[in-house]
Amino acid sequence: MILKKISLYLLTTVAMVTAATTAMADSLVGNGSGGDSRGDYSYELWQTTNSTGYYLKIWKRTNKQQEPILVTPSFESSRKALDYFDCYYAGKSLPVCPK
Repeated sequence: MILKKISLYLLTTVAMVTAATTAMADSLVGNGSGGDSRGDYSYELWQTTNSTGYYLKIWKRTNKQQEPILVTPSFESSRKALDYFDCYYAGKSLPVCPK
């Protein structure tokens, strides 16, 4: 009887941990596009599972069905991630862009 209770407890715990792990996933925050003389690009802005950062998935606009050409490292804010896209892919000349 005790063995059955322990087995049931373990199975329940494993099922709960599996369900919680499966439910945890990065969240799509937004998307957009832009371009410069090198081409037109699309991006998706994602927030990490633990909400500690943001990253971009970037595609050539004509190849969105393929794997992204770049998945950036994590940024500490969505603003910094979007500034990165604007500076390096949208061809904008913002004060935050490197010269």
